[in-house]
Amino acid sequence: MVTHRDAHGRVRAYDFSTLPVPGPWQRSLASVFTAKCAPGGGWDSVESSEGSWYIVRPFADFLRQLDEVPPDVDRLTAGHWKAWRLSLRPTSNGYTKYSTIASLLQMDSRLAQPVREAMAQRFAWSPGREQAYTPEEFDQIRLAARRTFRAALLRIRENTAHLASWRQAAFAPDSQEWLLGEALDVLARTGDVPVYENRRTVPKRYRAALVGGGSEYTWKRLYLSRKEAAALAVLIVVELGLNATTVSEMPVPSELPGTAEAGMPVYRLQLEKRRRAGHRGQFESRNLTDSGADSSGRIISEALEATAAARRLLGQLGTDIDRLLIWRQTTPHDGQGYPKAVRVGPFGFGVDETGGGAWARSVGLSGSPLRRLRKTVNVLHRREPGQNTQDTHDRVYVMGEPQAQQAAVPVIADGALDALEAARRTVLAARLADAPHAGDLETATTGCADFEHSPFSPAGEGCAASFLLCTACPNARVTPAHHPRLAHLSKALDNLRDVVEPAVWDADWADTHARLADLRARLKPPLWQAALDAVTDIDRAVIDQLLNGEFDS
Repeated sequence: MVTHRDAHGRVRAYDFSTLPVPGPWQRSLASVFTAKCAPGGGWDSVESSEGSWYIVRPFADFLRQLDEVPPDVDRLTAGHWKAWRLSLRPTSNGYTKYSTIASLLQMDSRLAQPVREAMAQRFAWSPGREQAYTPEEFDQIRLAARRTFRAALLRIRENTAHLASWRQAAFAPDSQEWLLGEALDVLARTGDVPVYENRRTVPKRYRAALVGGGSEYTWKRLYLSRKEAAALAVLIVVELGLNATTVSEMPVPSELPGTAEAGMPVYRLQLEKRRRAGHRGQFESRNLTDSGADSSGRIISEALEATAAARRLLGQLGTDIDRLLIWRQTTPHDGQGYPKAVRVGPFGFGVDETGGGAWARSVGLSGSPLRRLRKTVNVLHRREPGQNTQDTHDRVYVMGEPQAQQAAVPVIADGALDALEAARRTVLAARLADAPHAGDLETATTGCADFEHSPFSPAGEGCAASFLLCTACPNARVTPAHHPRLAHLSKALDNLRDVVEPAVWDADWADTHARLADLRARLKPPLWQAALDAVTDIDRAVIDQLLNGEFDS
């Protein structure tokens, strides 16, 4: 027997004697399982151990079906392991089974080295095709959640105000308003309006004031239902891009001192991501400001208001559970049939895929939207990791998302055009010639075959561009007579780099220098060195004037 008590005080027990494998195997698996359940062993929640338990059982069934069952872990062979691998479907679920059993068995020092090497081989699997919601679907879900939660918030707000008025003796005794206030007071103190316990019927004294005996007329007056809490969770995911477990287990946010008095409350959220490790750790905090209806902090203000009565009652009951999402169930129970559920009296906490699915079906949607919403928000709206590393965000969430791929097309195209334009600016556009042609004009750096039709000036007006742009002009001609002067210009720009700010040099001289580097590559080092050796005093004077702005056009 292995018992796991997690950090939240929840307990699960696992009976390894029920596994259909020999006794030594049962004890070996129980041993490594115990190590993982121990503090610091890696499983900080009962969900982790429970998920692994449901993987250990299929592995035990696989061993039982072998022609020759290995008596213990030390007799497991690489062939056995490869057979287990082949029995798994190439899906994320198959990969989870493969990696979970491998990590457990590798904790046993008796596991043979060939098996360890087989475990190191890559398990190929096809990732899920879960895609982000389209903008229309996203808006539909957000609107549906807002309608559900808004109706609940207004209902609770109205009844809370009525209860406060009753406690201030604002109503005549025994009037309908007074009887409603008394029923609300009982509801706030006990979790239910006055009812007969045996049949849970509302006494005649309060029936008219409550207008009915159904949940919408009784306990829903001060508390959220499970579906309404799920709608609230949807709105939080829409705003913050968190996963369902993080939202479910989020403690009640604290309010930074003085911010509410200033009319702009700031909430500090304490968040946990169980599976995240490394230097970032499992815990983080975020500050959200409620600066108005469209601010990220407004949903937190409304969540605190909608759950205030439930939190006060839980405090009176002495519970130490600290959760933001609290809802009341129609039929109180202690979690029977819900092994992962946490219950205190009539109250449940958080939201899961089942609760999210129940809300979704109630508003005409199919299945819980929480997972896809998180991907949609982080990939298409926030466009940044949500409790993930940048690498995981890009590799797992962004790269396979069709909408992200489609949105990247114009960005990539713009980048390619920018790169092409940069390349054009830094590649020699002037033509190399062995000798000047008839009619060519001389400039400070090259020859010019068409002064009247420059790409840098309006046609017919003559070129007014700097002589430094001659190497970027298709009308320019570079003959051997120009090589010394251009080689000297390149060397002068190298020297200039050492005496001016890098940003200035990049802006003013980098493109010219790059084009001259392209010319040097075309001429080859021996010819370039010959050009440097042939530099004259006139060449030096012209380049000095050019760089000093005295010979600009």
